[in-house]
Amino acid sequence: MEGRTNGMEYSGRNQKTSQTKCCSQKLKIFIGALAFCYFSKTMTGFYTKSTITQIERRFEIPSSTVGIIDGSFEMGNMLVITLVSYVGAKFHRPKIIGAGVLLMGIGTLLMASPHFIMGRYKYDTAATHNNDAGNFTVISICSSDSQETFQQPFSGCQTEEAESSPLWVVVLLGNTLRGIGEASIVPLGMSFIDDYARPENSAFYIGCLNTLAVIGPIFGFILGSLCAKLYVDIDLVNQESVIITPQDSRWVGAWWLGFVVSGLLSLLAAFPFWFLPRALPENSQTSELDHPQRQHKTTPSLTEIVKDLPPSFKRLFTNKVYILYIAYSTVAFNSFAITTTYTPKYLEQQFGQSASKTNFLIGVTSLPAVALGIFLSGLMMKRFKWDLLTATRVNLFAGVVMIFLTIPFFALSCENLDVAGVTVSYQGSTEDQDIKSDLPPFCNAHCGCSDLQWDPVCGENGVTYISPCHAGCNSTQGAGRNMTFHDCSCIQSWGLSIGNSSAVLGQCSRDPNCNRMFYIYLGLLSLAFFMYSLGTVPFLTMSLRIVDPELKSLSVAMLLLAIRVLGGIPAPIYFGALIDSTCLKWGLKKSCGRGACRIYDIETFRFLFQALTIGLRVLAYSLLWITTIAIKRKSAE
Repeated sequence: MEGRTNGMEYSGRNQKTSQTKCCSQKLKIFIGALAFCYFSKTMTGFYTKSTITQIERRFEIPSSTVGIIDGSFEMGNMLVITLVSYVGAKFHRPKIIGAGVLLMGIGTLLMASPHFIMGRYKYDTAATHNNDAGNFTVISICSSDSQETFQQPFSGCQTEEAESSPLWVVVLLGNTLRGIGEASIVPLGMSFIDDYARPENSAFYIGCLNTLAVIGPIFGFILGSLCAKLYVDIDLVNQESVIITPQDSRWVGAWWLGFVVSGLLSLLAAFPFWFLPRALPENSQTSELDHPQRQHKTTPSLTEIVKDLPPSFKRLFTNKVYILYIAYSTVAFNSFAITTTYTPKYLEQQFGQSASKTNFLIGVTSLPAVALGIFLSGLMMKRFKWDLLTATRVNLFAGVVMIFLTIPFFALSCENLDVAGVTVSYQGSTEDQDIKSDLPPFCNAHCGCSDLQWDPVCGENGVTYISPCHAGCNSTQGAGRNMTFHDCSCIQSWGLSIGNSSAVLGQCSRDPNCNRMFYIYLGLLSLAFFMYSLGTVPFLTMSLRIVDPELKSLSVAMLLLAIRVLGGIPAPIYFGALIDSTCLKWGLKKSCGRGACRIYDIETFRFLFQALTIGLRVLAYSLLWITTIAIKRKSAE
């Protein structure tokens, strides 16, 4: 009997060990699938942000409209996140996540579809190509031969379908589908891990997930850099026929190509979740005491779900610490949304960099620093077993250090580009009254230049002119990108001789010091992001530990809902409108509608961007300091 008893005990231990290994392996498979999913969703999200400028120019829309497109992701997420997170937590979580990722992939591919519907991208230029072989005709100079064309003032607006087509709405709808699909990933994924992992390992796994998630933005920005180098109609035109360069404010890269790549990747990321079990086997490493909220195989009825929902909301929103945490998170996310959405555009405008170079350098400098910070924060939480109060203090410390690191950004910038009739007068004065009184200038008054044009040329006097016509140029040499313009009367008015009054295509280069400031800015930005990311895992675990265990999924869902409704949706829109207010020269559609901005007042742009983001961070971390005090008092009770 004793031998039989010992054998049964051994067999029981063997079975328990086997179940533990099975649970551990399947949990790792789930974490691996979720990591790939995090990678694809963040790559797509940050690729979208890297193409903000390209989308703005391609559809000829202002920054505030681009902000609506960016915020549509949050709108879609907001529509379903509470329902998916609360109800989905009671059903087959892996399959619900898989369905969401599948919808993300479909939405991403939909975002690329306008390219295949719209006609070729057309831009105003002094050298209009007659065909795709690269033959050019000069049409935009001020000479007796073209007098008949340009002495006539612009007399009316044309209606052109391609100019007024609202296909940007399709991009918005695709981004909304992405948001709906993403709603299930974070709350259901985090709660599933927290249910079946040891408490001390849960934070480490979440840290690893978020570290891998940061690799997605790195690839997103690199993909954005590669696509921004390629002309938008790379599949339709001969590249030799394109005479503008990526530095030109009219350049539009192959914005659609990245959405095709990332959409297919999202579809691939969806498949593993369909083969994972609803619940993992019992694991000896975890217990019901650790995870009383663990999901069972019995599916609750709809009546039970509806009956349980109001008490759950009441318990959640009568938690004062949770309310303070939501308030802090909402304000902080406003700053985060502005920073992630408009930093590429800010760097392009402030330092005169191309979208391709800006996206690449952000991808290889700032984002690896974020990945390292997130990984270290998860590792430290696992190593030192930080409790809720310590995690909150670490988050507060990381945020305050970041604020101090970003203050020097006010001083890092370049001066406005000298553009005749926009930032300086045609005689070189920067006084507002001189600029305004100098229009129309005497040097090109006889040319009848169209206000619709934005075809900048750089004169030998270092001043950019809106077009060769506005520079008063009378003759040309060369063709395509090598075309030069000569005998420019407005350049001669600066006191230059006829032999030195030529201009070349494109805007004038910025001061060489701009490049040095650009790299200093990137260095400080990387350090600031590193410090900020040290508080990421403590921030995420706070949402799980300040509420009752069975409310974890709902807690994360309401957090994501709040930061999206009050942060992710309005922040890009209202800041986009503020950016529009700094525009000095708007592009015009042939239908006379306002297009994309061609040049900004970068000093005002810099002040608005830095003052608003830093001010929001100061307010956010003041609220977090109050939250820390509340947690300390609660733990002392």
